[in-house]
Amino acid sequence: MNAAERPHEHTPENCRRYLGSLGDYIEGTLGVELCHELEAHMVVCENCRVVVNTLAKTISLYHQLPAPELPNAVKERLLAVLDLKPFLQNGTGSEDLQAE
Repeated sequence: MNAAERPHEHTPENCRRYLGSLGDYIEGTLGVELCHELEAHMVVCENCRVVVNTLAKTISLYHQLPAPELPNAVKERLLAVLDLKPFLQNGTGSEDLQAE
């Protein structure tokens, strides 16, 4: 039985329940049963379909864009606010932070 054939009651509570699973769904790491439930829900819920499609497109575009260069002054302020300077003095360069 595919997702469209599964019985599903559409309620705002279901929308809220599935909202927390969207990231895992888009990444393909959501459990099979919950994945089927979410797909059945999206068959009857246009709002959730729009949210899933928008999130998937946003993530795709983010991965396609080059990483912006941070000016050194901004990078220094950020490291100070995050209190990462001691970490960097232990042999890890700030270029490691940009890779993530």
